[in-house]
Amino acid sequence: MPSAVRIRAIAAVASRYAGRAPGLAPQKTQIRCTGGRLDCPAVVKPPSHTRVKVCCMKSIDEVWMAIEAGASAVGLVSPMPSGPGPISNEKAAEIAAEVPPGIDAFLLTPLQTVQELVEQNRLVKARTLQLVDALPAGAHAELRRAMPGVKLVQVIHVTGPESVDDAVAVAPDVDAILLDSGNPSLEVKELGGTGRRHDWAISRRIVEAVDVPVWLAGGLNADNAREAIEAVRPFGLDLCSGIRSGVAYDLDRDKLDRFMAAVRATDGD
Repeated sequence: MPSAVRIRAIAAVASRYAGRAPGLAPQKTQIRCTGGRLDCPAVVKPPSHTRVKVCCMKSIDEVWMAIEAGASAVGLVSPMPSGPGPISNEKAAEIAAEVPPGIDAFLLTPLQTVQELVEQNRLVKARTLQLVDALPAGAHAELRRAMPGVKLVQVIHVTGPESVDDAVAVAPDVDAILLDSGNPSLEVKELGGTGRRHDWAISRRIVEAVDVPVWLAGGLNADNAREAIEAVRPFGLDLCSGIRSGVAYDLDRDKLDRFMAAVRATDGD
């Protein structure tokens, strides 16, 4: 028998499709996507509501908890050089297979060659690849050809004003951009999960400079969700450490609910 949390989460997703819960999954407005495609889920901008991606999923039970709380997407962290929350590709595949329609499953991957990325997602079968490191020139186009229907979200680690140019350069090749606070130039790369904020003024410049949706990550929690939305005006917020607790790094229902309430309250103003 499905758990009570799962039943409520399924009802929440169904309600969004029926148009009865506009808070975090509003009716989509069709716009032209990268490459001339129409109505791509990752690039349809909501008119007034901020989407939320809950990252570092460790189990399908955490996925259902996030969905019930109102998340539009979940993140599966594949093996990384550093940072919290990684799971094996096999575990990611197990979870991705159970994520219901209407909820996007992002696979966070540090891989940088087309062959490695294709092989990885052949196993995981995620609907979206979150590319946490830079790719060689032409790689995004190759990925499009090799994995039609899989959305590409490029992470830009906001380290300074030059990040604006990086985002503008890659935007035509991807479905969305995600701004984070890592540092790929370190000997042991930081590619996410730092729990640090970056300069949100630069993030706002990126939002204004590109024509694809922009997710904001890095040091987010219930106490700064309003500030983040008002300062950056992102398509969505993405977080991990700000809603987890304990040695096991478990998803904390109270922190999650407080964060979602802060987002809803800001959107409602």
